[in-house]
Amino acid sequence: MTTIQNNIASPALLAQMNGTTTTSSSTSSVDATSDRFMKLLVAQMKNQDPLNPLDNAQVTSQLAQLSTVTGIDKMNATLESLIGSYQSSQSLQAASMIGHSVIVPGNTVSLSNGKAVLGVELASPADSVVVSIKDASGKLVDTMSLGAIDAGFSPLAWNGVGTDGTTLANGTYKFEVLATRAGHGVVATALAVGDVASVSTSAKGVSLNLPGIGSVALTDVRQIL
Repeated sequence: MTTIQNNIASPALLAQMNGTTTTSSSTSSVDATSDRFMKLLVAQMKNQDPLNPLDNAQVTSQLAQLSTVTGIDKMNATLESLIGSYQSSQSLQAASMIGHSVIVPGNTVSLSNGKAVLGVELASPADSVVVSIKDASGKLVDTMSLGAIDAGFSPLAWNGVGTDGTTLANGTYKFEVLATRAGHGVVATALAVGDVASVSTSAKGVSLNLPGIGSVALTDVRQIL
């Protein structure tokens, strides 16, 4: 796994962008496949039955198979190169997000001086959406009744005032989202706000590292604040 911090591209990432090693390795693989095939074909022709030699159609068919295999190998090499370039491009773009806040799937909300931002995402419209906020011990401290909300992403603000009217202490809280329509449940995703500390690349793609939330895929970002 390669990590990018403070907008500085790591040597591993630069090597990946170069792509020279991958191309050379792929080319060698194609050449080796062709060489093995030709050796087998020559050996087959040398040891063929003199009374039943290979005809032109058989030789042509085997050469066509070689061409197909070689073409597939070259296509795979091209695709690998494109994927590597795309991932490198994504990594450099994501690196510019370091230091910014993003909204991603998560069920935590950070309260600071009576201000907090969270969000919900609904798979379909709901006529009732309720957000339940709990403290570190799991105690319910506030409930937000949002009424009807359309499908999609909706950012929410929380003032940090509990159900008893007191201002809650700064810190991290957890929340749950319950959405219904005509008495039936609606798929709802809780969204949290986190600060991008670094960007990582792996075989699974590009991910953002958010303290307190963890590693999330770049494609999971709903909004950049």
